[in-house]
Amino acid sequence: MKLPVIKHLTQFIDENDEDYVIETIDTLEALTEVPSLKDEELDVIGELISNLYGAIEVHKMVKEGTPRKEALNSFMQRVMGSIDK
Repeated sequence: MKLPVIKHLTQFIDENDEDYVIETIDTLEALTEVPSLKDEELDVIGELISNLYGAIEVHKMVKEGTPRKEALNSFMQRVMGSIDK
Protein backbone atom coordinates (compact mmCIF):
# COMPACT_ATOMS: atom_id res chain seq x y z
CA MET A 1 0.00 0.00 0.00
CA LYS A 2 1.21 3.45 -0.82
CA LEU A 3 0.13 6.36 1.31
CA PRO A 4 0.38 8.96 -1.51
CA VAL A 5 -1.89 6.82 -3.69
CA ILE A 6 -4.44 6.37 -0.90
CA LYS A 7 -4.34 10.10 -0.18
CA HIS A 8 -4.94 10.89 -3.86
CA LEU A 9 -7.80 8.39 -4.06
CA THR A 10 -9.50 9.83 -0.97
CA GLN A 11 -9.35 13.22 -2.62
CA PHE A 12 -10.90 11.66 -5.74
CA ILE A 13 -13.72 10.23 -3.61
CA ASP A 14 -14.30 13.66 -2.05
CA GLU A 15 -14.52 15.32 -5.46
CA ASN A 16 -16.57 12.59 -7.15
CA ASP A 17 -18.23 9.63 -5.49
CA GLU A 18 -17.23 6.51 -3.61
CA ASP A 19 -19.22 4.43 -6.09
CA TYR A 20 -16.59 5.02 -8.78
CA VAL A 21 -13.96 3.43 -6.57
CA ILE A 22 -16.22 0.52 -5.63
CA GLU A 23 -16.97 -0.15 -9.30
CA THR A 24 -13.26 -0.01 -10.08
CA ILE A 25 -12.58 -2.58 -7.37
CA ASP A 26 -15.26 -4.85 -8.85
CA THR A 27 -13.73 -4.49 -12.30
CA LEU A 28 -10.19 -5.22 -11.10
CA GLU A 29 -11.38 -8.22 -9.08
CA ALA A 30 -13.07 -9.59 -12.21
CA LEU A 31 -9.81 -9.14 -14.13
CA THR A 32 -7.96 -11.34 -11.66
CA GLU A 33 -9.92 -14.29 -13.03
CA VAL A 34 -8.26 -14.05 -16.46
CA PRO A 35 -6.23 -17.26 -16.66
CA SER A 36 -3.50 -15.84 -18.91
CA LEU A 37 -2.39 -13.13 -16.43
CA LYS A 38 1.16 -13.44 -15.17
CA ASP A 39 2.01 -13.33 -11.47
CA GLU A 40 3.52 -9.86 -11.82
CA GLU A 41 0.31 -8.57 -13.39
CA LEU A 42 -1.77 -10.10 -10.61
CA ASP A 43 0.53 -8.46 -8.06
CA VAL A 44 -0.05 -5.04 -9.65
CA ILE A 45 -3.82 -5.55 -9.72
CA GLY A 46 -3.72 -6.69 -6.10
CA GLU A 47 -1.77 -3.60 -5.08
CA LEU A 48 -4.29 -1.37 -6.85
CA ILE A 49 -7.20 -3.13 -5.14
CA SER A 50 -5.50 -2.75 -1.74
CA ASN A 51 -4.98 0.97 -2.30
CA LEU A 52 -8.60 1.42 -3.40
CA TYR A 53 -9.91 -0.40 -0.31
CA GLY A 54 -7.56 1.68 1.83
CA ALA A 55 -8.94 4.89 0.34
CA ILE A 56 -12.48 3.80 1.14
CA GLU A 57 -11.49 3.06 4.74
CA VAL A 58 -9.76 6.43 5.15
CA HIS A 59 -12.72 8.22 3.55
CA LYS A 60 -15.10 6.56 6.05
CA MET A 61 -12.92 7.70 8.95
CA VAL A 62 -12.88 11.27 7.61
CA LYS A 63 -16.68 11.19 7.21
CA GLU A 64 -16.90 10.16 10.87
CA GLY A 65 -14.95 13.27 11.85
CA THR A 66 -11.34 12.13 11.97
CA PRO A 67 -8.98 14.71 10.45
CA ARG A 68 -7.62 13.47 7.10
CA LYS A 69 -3.96 13.34 8.17
CA GLU A 70 -4.84 11.47 11.34
CA ALA A 71 -7.08 9.06 9.41
CA LEU A 72 -4.30 8.32 6.91
CA ASN A 73 -1.72 7.76 9.66
CA SER A 74 -4.10 5.63 11.71
CA PHE A 75 -4.94 3.46 8.73
CA MET A 76 -1.29 2.92 7.81
CA GLN A 77 -0.45 2.05 11.43
CA ARG A 78 -3.23 -0.58 11.40
CA VAL A 79 -1.86 -2.00 8.15
CA MET A 80 1.69 -2.11 9.45
CA GLY A 81 0.47 -3.63 12.71
CA SER A 82 -1.32 -6.42 10.89
CA ILE A 83 1.76 -7.15 8.79
CA ASP A 84 3.96 -7.45 11.88
CA LYS A 85 1.72 -10.11 13.44
